[in-house]
Amino acid sequence: MNYKIINLEEYYRKGVFNHFSKDAKCSISMTSRINVTELYKASKESQTKFYLNFLYVLSTALNRKEDYRMMYNWKTNEIYCFDEINPTQYVFHDDTKTCTPVYTKYYKDYKVFYKNAQKDIDEAKKTREYLLDEASHPNWFDASFMPWVSYDSFNVELPDGYLYFQPIINWGKYRWESDQLMMPVTVRLNHAIGDGYLVSLVYLLIEEEIQKLVEKLRGAKWK
Repeated sequence: MNYKIINLEEYYRKGVFNHFSKDAKCSISMTSRINVTELYKASKESQTKFYLNFLYVLSTALNRKEDYRMMYNWKTNEIYCFDEINPTQYVFHDDTKTCTPVYTKYYKDYKVFYKNAQKDIDEAKKTREYLLDEASHPNWFDASFMPWVSYDSFNVELPDGYLYFQPIINWGKYRWESDQLMMPVTVRLNHAIGDGYLVSLVYLLIEEEIQKLVEKLRGAKWK
């Protein structure tokens, strides 16, 4: 786990950071539907799991920009920017109706990521514990799938003034709208390090990564 410390005096969002970390502490979130038709079809064609494919897409998208790889260290009043950020999955147990957090390391190599993510899920199914070790896993973001409903809005609230910088991403059940399979995705960022543009950019990056993975799943390299 490598990181650099952001020089707050040279930080390109210095003014915004100071305002939203001191005067108007808040977060910003958005829910938008994305077209996952081709990813769904490519997953079926390649006999891979849509969920894991989207998790890879999401993780790759967030790793493309430093703004999504930040953490605030309240002990030292420093902002860390990690070389990479990894997804924390939540594995649901049908018998207890509870979930288990799973730390899955991000790999740019799709096959390696897919294999390890599935292994992490299989291991999590053996327990019913809910344990989060944030001290040992600072460079992680929340990736929570809610397959029971296709929603229009979703909010995650944290204590007022809590400078939690890691992205919190939720997505729900996809559904057909005309001839397209649309899936709701919610992106939450702390306003001190994110704004409407950076939240919106997540969706654009996801769209780009979906296209790349679809081509890979359908191409000779994957086969």
